[in-house]
Order: sequence, then structure tokens, then C-alpha cells
Amino acid sequence: MVSVVTVVLVLGGTTEGRAVAAALDGRPDLRVVSSLAGRVGNPALPSGEVRVGGFGGASGLAGWLRDEHVDVVIDATHPFAAGMTANAAAACADTGVELVVLRRPGWSAGPGDHWHRVASAAGAAALAPVLGRRVFLTTGRGDLAAFAPVEAAFLIRSVDPPDPPLPLEHRVLLDRGPFTLDGELAVMREFAAEVLVTKDSGGAATEAKLTAARMLGVPVVMIDRPPLPDGIVPAASVDDAVARLGTPGPEHRPGDG
Repeated sequence: MVSVVTVVLVLGGTTEGRAVAAALDGRPDLRVVSSLAGRVGNPALPSGEVRVGGFGGASGLAGWLRDEHVDVVIDATHPFAAGMTANAAAACADTGVELVVLRRPGWSAGPGDHWHRVASAAGAAALAPVLGRRVFLTTGRGDLAAFAPVEAAFLIRSVDPPDPPLPLEHRVLLDRGPFTLDGELAVMREFAAEVLVTKDSGGAATEAKLTAARMLGVPVVMIDRPPLPDGIVPAASVDDAVARLGTPGPEHRPGDG
């Protein structure tokens, strides 16, 4: 009997992506390749085989899936990586490859929270200075241009140094999660933050800032997630995503019926 190895591409760069790779690592029926976009310097690497860099859009990804005989794509990218998810959906539809989208649940406001939900970074940039002049900005590097014209004092937290344009009055705090409650309280107190701007990324690694904001009475501008492509029902946990992959037998590939 000839064993058939199922080829799995994990679109990662997140805690969940690394957890998926770790959960699948060592299975003899699988070849697992984790793909990182390469936008963060010195990224945390997952277990197993890793590639770094883009694919060249949906068509480039489709070509890679064909060339590598990929059976399943697990999209464990950041909830705001809408472009990559759209490319994955299009490439999988083009090639007939199974797609599993893993999205950790978003955050929900609780008693004592003062949240203001907006649809975009531009909406956050318009609202933040109305709520306070000292803004703790934790949206990452990708959306900072929206805040460049805003007349406010910004503390910008980022893993890597951000590129201009940046607000005229700003400080940059280079740091990488997970973050602790004590640490977040110290940062917000030292800066005397009057408003927190963040994305609804979900997850425990960066949730402490929301608790700190509640404790300090700081309002939060929360940027909502982009919608998923039509027809996709996401897996909400690593276990759910891995379970959808299943345990194929030696002569079975997902999608063979």
C-alpha cells in the first residue's frame, strides 16, 4: 500500500498559526509548510517547514498551490489581513484546494468599558481627538498614515519602527506582546493616556490594554474587523481548525470524497 502525504499550507505569522503548525508537526501523513509574509523583522518561527515572503497575489498563490500539490490551506493570518484572506479564498476556489479560515473571537465590551466602534482607521483618526488629546495608538504600522494629520499627542506602539507619514507630535514604543496588565497600566499612566485606539484583533496576548483602559477610565476607539469573503464560516480555535483537517487514511486526500 502506497502512503499518500497530505500537503498543508498554513498562512501564519500569528500565535494561532504557530499553534496549528505545532499541533500538526510530526504527523507522518502530512507535509506542513508555514508561510510568513516577512513584514516583521525577526519573527517568531513556527515548528517545521517555513517559507517567508509573498506569493504575488491570488494568481501567484494558486500557482504555488499547484506546484506544491497542496491539499489544504489553513488561513491563520491576522484578523485584519483581509487582502491575504481574499487571495487565499480566490486561489483555493481556482485550484479546488480546501480552505480552512481560523479566526480567534473578537473582543466584547463589558461593564465599565467605554468603547466606540468604528469601521476604519480613518474613522478612528477622526474620533480619537474628540475623546482626548493624548492617544495611545496600538494599531500596528499599516494604518498610521490615517493619523498623520491629527493634531494630538501620540504614543505609537509597534513591533518594528514605523514608516512615515506619522503624526507631528509622537513617540514610538517598540515592543512585542504578550503584554501584562501591570505593564499596560504603567505605560498608560506614564504617558497619561486619554484615549486608546486599537483594532479588534481578539486574543489574550494583547487584551490587557483593554483591562487597563477600563481601570483607568480611558475610552477606547475600537476598529472593527473587515468582513470575511462570502460563504466562509471560520474556525474559532486551533482545535477546531485541526479537527476540520481530519485524519486522512494512507490512501485518502481531503476532497476525494
